Amino acid sequence: MRMIALLFLTVAPAMAQDLPPGLVSAEMMPGWVTPEGNRITALHLRLEPGWKTYWRSPGDAGVPPRFDWAGSQNLGEVRLLWPRPEVIESEGERTLGYREELILPIEITPARPGAPVEPMAEVDFGICQDICVPAQVKLQAGAPAATPDPLIKQAMEMRPEISDRQPDCRIVEIRDGMQVTATLPAEDSARGDKVAMELTDDEVWVSTPEIGGKDGRLTAQADFVAASGKPFALDPATLRLTLIGPDDAVEFRGCREVAD
Repeated sequence: MRMIALLFLTVAPAMAQDLPPGLVSAEMMPGWVTPEGNRITALHLRLEPGWKTYWRSPGDAGVPPRFDWAGSQNLGEVRLLWPRPEVIESEGERTLGYREELILPIEITPARPGAPVEPMAEVDFGICQDICVPAQVKLQAGAPAATPDPLIKQAMEMRPEISDRQPDCRIVEIRDGMQVTATLPAEDSARGDKVAMELTDDEVWVSTPEIGGKDGRLTAQADFVAASGKPFALDPATLRLTLIGPDDAVEFRGCREVAD
């Protein structure tokens, strides 16, 4: 797909002629402060009809949002609270993302408890229709509201459920990396038919999982290829597998390695 030049937007509201094709608006939502003192904000992207943007692990192609928080004040730990993605099939490619709008909730723990958090971020992300556009925006959240934002709350409620179970997995070397075959717990196998597999190291490329079944349990197999193009030590604890259904999703963290 053809790429066009990287676009830079500022913290000031962008005029329509400043926006790349497909992007209607980008903002860092003001959010609120939790009773524990954490700041809630959200990246809000609005796109033209037919355009999409990407989840943290985009699939066959795409650029997920990347944040540089260097301009922020009193920033401690930052947690991105990803809503459940949609599986999008287009021209033989499968990507994971969001059509026309993304509200990505963000929870920030203050570095100095009791002092205000002032979030500012330079965000790189990609959007696609027939062409793909890499964009960079510099955004700053306004003063927090006194009460929670219902749009951010709704996006937070769309996060995948975190399972306390783990799939069984078989990990083998392949020519240019590692291959993981995961067998999901029987209790969860009927909850969806789309699977995303990733590592906590997001620099490792992962193929689209091949889905199957065994003894009533869903299986998913994917290749993991690092920048070296060689087999590498893959820690089962770093695997993330997300089972996506039409109305919900469940995330499994780590897997139990089993022998053949």
